[in-house]
Amino acid sequence: MAECPETAHVGEGDGSRCPTSEDHALLEQWDVLQSGMRRLTDQLLDDVETKTGLAPSSFQVLWFLLTAPENAAPMNQLAATLGFTTAGTTKVADRLAEAGLLERHPSPCDRRVILARLTEPGLTAAVTAALTLADALRKRVVGPLGAQSFGSLVTGVGAVDPAPRPRDSCG
Repeated sequence: MAECPETAHVGEGDGSRCPTSEDHALLEQWDVLQSGMRRLTDQLLDDVETKTGLAPSSFQVLWFLLTAPENAAPMNQLAATLGFTTAGTTKVADRLAEAGLLERHPSPCDRRVILARLTEPGLTAAVTAALTLADALRKRVVGPLGAQSFGSLVTGVGAVDPAPRPRDSCG
Protein backbone atom coordinates (compact mmCIF):
# COMPACT_ATOMS: atom_id res chain seq x y z
CA MET A 1 0.00 0.00 0.00
CA ALA A 2 1.27 3.50 -0.78
CA GLU A 3 2.67 5.65 1.98
CA CYS A 4 0.38 8.34 3.30
CA PRO A 5 1.67 11.88 2.99
CA GLU A 6 2.47 13.53 6.31
CA THR A 7 -0.33 16.06 5.80
CA ALA A 8 -2.90 13.26 5.63
CA HIS A 9 -2.61 12.77 9.39
CA VAL A 10 -3.98 16.26 10.02
CA GLY A 11 -7.70 16.56 10.71
CA GLU A 12 -8.42 12.96 11.74
CA GLY A 13 -12.16 13.56 11.91
CA ASP A 14 -12.49 14.66 8.28
CA GLY A 15 -11.56 11.37 6.62
CA SER A 16 -8.06 12.51 5.68
CA ARG A 17 -6.17 10.28 8.13
CA CYS A 18 -4.21 7.26 6.93
CA PRO A 19 -5.15 3.67 7.79
CA THR A 20 -3.45 2.38 10.93
CA SER A 21 -1.71 -0.99 11.12
CA GLU A 22 -4.92 -2.29 12.76
CA ASP A 23 -6.91 -0.95 9.80
CA HIS A 24 -4.52 -2.68 7.39
CA ALA A 25 -4.83 -5.99 9.25
CA LEU A 26 -8.62 -5.70 9.28
CA LEU A 27 -8.76 -4.87 5.57
CA GLU A 28 -6.42 -7.74 4.74
CA GLN A 29 -8.66 -10.14 6.70
CA TRP A 30 -11.66 -8.82 4.80
CA ASP A 31 -9.86 -9.34 1.50
CA VAL A 32 -9.03 -12.96 2.42
CA LEU A 33 -12.66 -13.56 3.43
CA GLN A 34 -14.44 -11.98 0.48
CA SER A 35 -12.04 -13.06 -2.26
CA GLY A 36 -11.78 -16.57 -0.82
CA MET A 37 -15.57 -16.89 -0.64
CA ARG A 38 -15.91 -15.66 -4.22
CA ARG A 39 -13.37 -18.22 -5.49
CA LEU A 40 -14.87 -20.99 -3.34
CA THR A 41 -18.39 -20.18 -4.59
CA ASP A 42 -17.16 -20.26 -8.20
CA GLN A 43 -15.48 -23.62 -7.57
CA LEU A 44 -18.57 -25.11 -5.92
CA LEU A 45 -20.85 -23.91 -8.71
CA ASP A 46 -18.38 -25.30 -11.27
CA ASP A 47 -18.70 -28.67 -9.51
CA VAL A 48 -22.49 -28.47 -9.89
CA GLU A 49 -22.26 -27.42 -13.54
CA THR A 50 -19.77 -30.18 -14.37
CA LYS A 51 -22.02 -32.88 -12.91
CA THR A 52 -25.45 -31.54 -13.90
CA GLY A 53 -24.87 -29.23 -16.87
CA LEU A 54 -26.67 -26.42 -15.03
CA ALA A 55 -25.10 -22.98 -15.33
CA PRO A 56 -24.73 -21.19 -11.98
CA SER A 57 -27.64 -18.82 -12.68
CA SER A 58 -29.89 -21.76 -13.59
CA PHE A 59 -28.89 -23.62 -10.45
CA GLN A 60 -29.59 -20.53 -8.32
CA VAL A 61 -33.11 -20.30 -9.77
CA LEU A 62 -33.79 -24.02 -9.34
CA TRP A 63 -32.41 -24.00 -5.77
CA PHE A 64 -34.54 -20.99 -4.85
CA LEU A 65 -37.66 -22.67 -6.24
CA LEU A 66 -36.77 -25.98 -4.58
CA THR A 67 -36.76 -24.26 -1.19
CA ALA A 68 -39.80 -22.03 -1.87
CA PRO A 69 -43.30 -22.97 -0.68
CA GLU A 70 -44.91 -25.28 -3.25
CA ASN A 71 -41.70 -24.95 -5.32
CA ALA A 72 -42.98 -21.68 -6.74
CA ALA A 73 -42.22 -17.97 -6.39
CA PRO A 74 -43.16 -14.73 -8.12
CA MET A 75 -40.74 -13.78 -10.87
CA ASN A 76 -40.12 -10.37 -9.29
CA GLN A 77 -39.26 -11.99 -5.94
CA LEU A 78 -36.93 -14.37 -7.71
CA ALA A 79 -35.17 -11.45 -9.40
CA ALA A 80 -34.88 -9.42 -6.18
CA THR A 81 -33.68 -12.30 -4.04
CA LEU A 82 -31.08 -13.51 -6.52
CA GLY A 83 -29.92 -10.02 -7.45
CA PHE A 84 -30.81 -10.50 -11.10
CA THR A 85 -32.31 -7.83 -13.34
CA THR A 86 -35.86 -8.45 -14.54
CA ALA A 87 -34.50 -9.11 -18.03
CA GLY A 88 -31.81 -11.45 -16.66
CA THR A 89 -34.37 -13.38 -14.63
CA THR A 90 -36.65 -13.68 -17.66
CA LYS A 91 -33.75 -14.92 -19.79
CA VAL A 92 -32.82 -17.62 -17.27
CA ALA A 93 -36.48 -18.57 -16.78
CA ASP A 94 -36.95 -18.80 -20.57
CA ARG A 95 -33.99 -21.22 -20.83
CA LEU A 96 -35.28 -23.31 -17.94
CA ALA A 97 -38.81 -23.34 -19.38
CA GLU A 98 -37.49 -24.41 -22.80
CA ALA A 99 -35.64 -27.24 -21.06
CA GLY A 100 -38.90 -28.25 -19.34
CA LEU A 101 -37.56 -27.51 -15.85
CA LEU A 102 -39.98 -24.74 -14.87
CA GLU A 103 -43.28 -23.29 -15.94
CA ARG A 104 -44.74 -19.84 -15.49
CA HIS A 105 -48.35 -18.99 -14.77
CA PRO A 106 -50.41 -16.26 -13.09
CA SER A 107 -50.58 -16.30 -9.28
CA PRO A 108 -53.91 -17.42 -7.82
CA CYS A 109 -53.57 -14.49 -5.35
CA ASP A 110 -53.02 -11.80 -7.99
CA ARG A 111 -53.26 -12.61 -11.69
CA ARG A 112 -50.90 -9.71 -12.48
CA VAL A 113 -48.12 -11.61 -10.70
CA ILE A 114 -46.36 -14.35 -12.65
CA LEU A 115 -45.17 -17.36 -10.67
CA ALA A 116 -42.30 -19.60 -11.68
CA ARG A 117 -42.85 -23.19 -10.57
CA LEU A 118 -40.65 -26.26 -10.86
CA THR A 119 -41.91 -29.02 -13.13
CA GLU A 120 -41.32 -32.68 -12.20
CA PRO A 121 -38.12 -32.78 -14.31
CA GLY A 122 -37.15 -29.43 -12.74
CA LEU A 123 -37.67 -30.86 -9.27
CA THR A 124 -35.45 -33.83 -10.17
CA ALA A 125 -32.76 -31.55 -11.65
CA ALA A 126 -32.91 -29.23 -8.62
CA VAL A 127 -32.57 -32.13 -6.16
CA THR A 128 -29.66 -33.64 -8.13
CA ALA A 129 -27.89 -30.28 -8.26
CA ALA A 130 -28.54 -29.61 -4.56
CA LEU A 131 -27.11 -33.01 -3.60
CA THR A 132 -24.10 -32.34 -5.83
CA LEU A 133 -23.53 -29.03 -4.06
CA ALA A 134 -23.97 -30.67 -0.65
CA ASP A 135 -21.32 -33.26 -1.54
CA ALA A 136 -18.96 -30.54 -2.78
CA LEU A 137 -19.53 -28.51 0.41
CA ARG A 138 -18.71 -31.54 2.56
CA LYS A 139 -15.51 -32.13 0.58
CA ARG A 140 -14.30 -28.56 0.07
CA VAL A 141 -15.59 -26.75 3.19
CA VAL A 142 -16.90 -28.92 6.03
CA GLY A 143 -14.07 -31.44 5.72
CA PRO A 144 -11.24 -28.91 6.03
CA LEU A 145 -13.01 -26.70 8.61
CA GLY A 146 -14.89 -29.29 10.63
CA ALA A 147 -18.64 -29.23 11.22
CA GLN A 148 -18.44 -27.05 14.34
CA SER A 149 -16.27 -24.37 12.71
CA PHE A 150 -18.48 -24.39 9.63
CA GLY A 151 -21.55 -23.94 11.82
CA SER A 152 -19.89 -21.05 13.66
CA LEU A 153 -18.97 -19.42 10.36
CA VAL A 154 -22.55 -19.71 9.10
CA THR A 155 -23.90 -18.28 12.36
CA GLY A 156 -21.45 -15.38 12.24
CA VAL A 157 -22.16 -14.48 8.64
CA GLY A 158 -25.91 -14.83 9.25
CA ALA A 159 -25.66 -12.41 12.17
CA VAL A 160 -24.24 -9.64 9.97
CA ASP A 161 -26.28 -10.34 6.81
CA PRO A 162 -27.90 -6.99 5.98
CA ALA A 163 -30.60 -8.60 3.82
CA PRO A 164 -31.65 -12.10 4.86
CA ARG A 165 -33.83 -13.84 2.28
CA PRO A 166 -37.53 -13.35 3.03
CA ARG A 167 -40.03 -15.78 1.52
CA ASP A 168 -43.54 -14.65 0.69
CA SER A 169 -46.55 -16.71 -0.15
CA CYS A 170 -50.24 -16.07 -0.74
CA GLY A 171 -52.26 -15.37 2.31
